[in-house]
Amino acid sequence: MDILKKPVVTEKMNRIAEKQPRYGFIVERRSNKLEIKKAVEAMYGVNVESVNTMIYRGKAKSRGTKTGVVSGQRPNVKKAIVTLKAGETIDFFSNI
Repeated sequence: MDILKKPVVTEKMNRIAEKQPRYGFIVERRSNKLEIKKAVEAMYGVNVESVNTMIYRGKAKSRGTKTGVVSGQRPNVKKAIVTLKAGETIDFFSNI
């Protein structure tokens, strides 16, 4: 099971990361905080102080087509905010 799906790179998360060492990740929905902590430490080689998680419900979407209204829903997503120990950072753009 691949726990870390992708990092959250938004303006809001960049502002938070500048002030304090906190980074966001989209994670596997069934993963717990200990698994997320181990995955971040293994992938980026940093020491994680704490992990906060939240589950976002998928947005209901609908659109009109020739055959009528098509309804659906975006998938539910789990997001983890990881706080690192003081003085440590993660550079998501180092391997580009």
